[in-house]
Amino acid sequence: MRGTARKISIPRRLVADLMHASIRIPFVSLRRPLNVRQLLEARALVAQPPGWAAIFVKAFCLVAKDEPVLRTLYAKWPWPQFYELPRSVAMVAIARVEDGQECVLPQKISAADQLSLTEVDALIRHAKEAPIDQVPAFRKMLRATRLPLPLRRFLWLVGLNFGRQRANWCGSFGVTSVAAYGAGELHALSPGPFILSYGVVEQDQIIDVVIRWDHRITDAALIAKALTRLEQVLNTEIAAELRGHWQQAEPKPVRAVAT
Repeated sequence: MRGTARKISIPRRLVADLMHASIRIPFVSLRRPLNVRQLLEARALVAQPPGWAAIFVKAFCLVAKDEPVLRTLYAKWPWPQFYELPRSVAMVAIARVEDGQECVLPQKISAADQLSLTEVDALIRHAKEAPIDQVPAFRKMLRATRLPLPLRRFLWLVGLNFGRQRANWCGSFGVTSVAAYGAGELHALSPGPFILSYGVVEQDQIIDVVIRWDHRITDAALIAKALTRLEQVLNTEIAAELRGHWQQAEPKPVRAVAT
């Protein structure tokens, strides 16, 4: 059968490079339904609430702040070792349409636990709406993706095997979801050590969360505890920040002055 040969676009080439970089990572996954009733109640108070991606980015950073393993990478050079980062670095999968073609690009967000939810959400929205050349993380990745294949393979080899460079290229965890397009359980791949994906909120105020992780770094028991802690953070720290935002935005009553 005769087909049509089509050129691989730069964004699709980036995805191919990411998959090649992920292929040898021994991922395992754990799925758990989280009850987010208190978070939903707080989120309903805000006129323009932050997106779920921003909420999960900050929540995971807060969990990782107290659990160094969740900020740890596996590096091979100069010898196999664990490389612990001082702060979390998120890589958020951003769905874009460029030149009429759908693609996914990673937005980098460092130390989201030190930012407000509004700031984290603004970074994600900027990555969704701004021209690609105005998003630094996109520019860096696509600049490297335009290089010839042998040079790209060499850059990825360096980026994946030195701890500091691995953090710069892949972050300490990724966040992705297809919830905007309906229900579905996503088991994504990434060169990073941890990947969090989430589904839609069900009527019983439950949201399914999947964490995939590099089994060389830790085991399922710690991830199970991290998901329990994540549920707590969503319903306490994150919910409290949303309530605080609502209280600040709520107009204060005006007291009449007698004349």
